[in-house]
Amino acid sequence: MEGAKAQMGSLESSLLQIVQEHQQRSIWTREQTDKAKKNALRTAMRVSELLVDTVNGGVEESFINEKRVELEIRALASTIMRYKKQTDQWLAASHALNTVIKEIGDFENWMKIMDFDCKSINAAIRNIHQM
Repeated sequence: MEGAKAQMGSLESSLLQIVQEHQQRSIWTREQTDKAKKNALRTAMRVSELLVDTVNGGVEESFINEKRVELEIRALASTIMRYKKQTDQWLAASHALNTVIKEIGDFENWMKIMDFDCKSINAAIRNIHQM
């Protein structure tokens, strides 16, 4: 019986040793899993930060370009308005010049008519005088 007790004690100690080894492996595995989780979380956070920075960089660049385009549009609108005013002034000056030229033509026509009338009157007076 003592041999059976010794064998039982040996079996019990073997089982205890197996349980302890299993617990140690479980603890080690849990620690390794926690480390891997933390490492994966850090890596995911870094990837997320890089993606956000990349997207924000593109958005920021687009925003800056949009502001530049808006400034150019304002500058072009201002230039267009200035050219429109200048064109209106040129059209007004051209119209005034055309009006003056027409008036000169009318005056020249009036002068020719007056000249013809004066010559006609002069000829009539000479005819009357010669008679």
